[in-house]
Amino acid sequence: MTQIANPLRQYFRQPAIYLRLPSNGAHWPVGSLDMPQNGELPVLPMTAIDEITYRTPDALFNGQAVINVIQSCVPNIKNAWAAPGPDVNAILTAIRIASYGHDLEVGSTCPNCSTDSDYTVDLRTVLDQMKCPDFAKPLIHGDLTITFQPITYKIQNDTNQEQFEEQKIMQMLPDSDLPEKEKLERMQKVLIKITELTVRSLKWSIQSIRTPQAMVSEPEFIEDFLKNCDRNLFNQIRDQVINLRLASEIKPLGIRCAECDHEYQQPLTLDMTSFFEPAS
Repeated sequence: MTQIANPLRQYFRQPAIYLRLPSNGAHWPVGSLDMPQNGELPVLPMTAIDEITYRTPDALFNGQAVINVIQSCVPNIKNAWAAPGPDVNAILTAIRIASYGHDLEVGSTCPNCSTDSDYTVDLRTVLDQMKCPDFAKPLIHGDLTITFQPITYKIQNDTNQEQFEEQKIMQMLPDSDLPEKEKLERMQKVLIKITELTVRSLKWSIQSIRTPQAMVSEPEFIEDFLKNCDRNLFNQIRDQVINLRLASEIKPLGIRCAECDHEYQQPLTLDMTSFFEPAS
């Protein structure tokens, strides 16, 4: 049966902007990204279905809403779960610009005089400032050479969900009717679980560990190493990973209060419940 082309196809949404990823496509698994020759990904505005998707609480919590919106608006991304962390904020910012324009209204409270004000941020400037850290720089410790990699959105999302659940339990325990001994036991289990999640996150942030005898890249071996290395080396690895993540985060906004002239830094976060709203 011959399929007839939709005569309305020429009126479908078209790319509104083109995005150059902070990573330039590095760290994406084979098949997860179809990179154009010019290195710029076409970004389409959201559809009405996309808007409904990101307003679904359960889909937002488990990350599926973010994945659906990314793959709808950036068709060259075939598997958004595999997106390296440094690229995710840039992709979401580009979709926000394509859908609602580059102006974003941000509410802020001056820490000096407590005045509430609204400021307009140009997301094009924010996007231009997003960079991918140098993951090629290794950590040298004795005869060990430790190289790093960005974690994927999938791993980041799963870890955040588990940490949220454990922290919620920790907050509820003090007010529970459980005997003190049982509270302490459960608290200890939660702390152990949070520590395990930290180790797991570090494990996926390490690409390989080279010794004089071998190159180790197996996640299970790296996790075993993290659980058994001395605390000084563990802290060095943790700090290196934290610094790499901080280098890829959105820089805070420099704000001068119109009321008292106080200058301060305002964090800019991509909260899906408010970030994807049209400018007023």
